[in-house]
Amino acid sequence: MSPLRITLTRSTIGRPENQKETARILGLTRINRTVVRPDTPAIRGMIETIGHLVSVEETEQEDKAHRGP
Repeated sequence: MSPLRITLTRSTIGRPENQKETARILGLTRINRTVVRPDTPAIRGMIETIGHLVSVEETEQEDKAHRGP
């Protein structure tokens, strides 16, 4: 499976605590922060939880220049 590039496009302010925590666990702490994560069922479940707050792209290979902290 190819890695996923996940970008936080909307704020977590005013969202339920589980959505805030999911974004934080993924490493998305600020708007427009992008992280690269493996395409696993756990990551897909997290994306489904906050899908309305993020944009997701499949990448050919891991791009270390866009990796979060």
